[in-house]
Amino acid sequence: MSRPKPKPKPKAKPKAKPAAERWEQVRGGRLASPEAGAGYQRARRALELGERIRGLREAGGVSQAELGRRIGSTQPAIARLEAGRVSPTLETLDRVAAALGVELVVGFEDAQQHTRSPVVG
Repeated sequence: MSRPKPKPKPKAKPKAKPAAERWEQVRGGRLASPEAGAGYQRARRALELGERIRGLREAGGVSQAELGRRIGSTQPAIARLEAGRVSPTLETLDRVAAALGVELVVGFEDAQQHTRSPVVG
């Protein structure tokens, strides 16, 4: 009687990189794209605008609900605006400025400079 041939040993699989390391590689590649950079710039601007609006609203002693009422919107919409989760239109910014008793100032500057002028004042 013949002996059965031993099964060949399976080749060792290369160890998978930890998920965090793989994510960092994917993230790094995505962030290097011009589209991602533009998206981050839009998000940064929305966040900065929201923070500025919140500061003006709180300094004036106005609640989110009251600001929403003054501009014909709602408290949840104001919360999203202040959190930077939306990019407001100039019309919305004009209404917010009027409701808070401030003037909206919009400007442009050289993209090579790293200083920014105020967007809402």
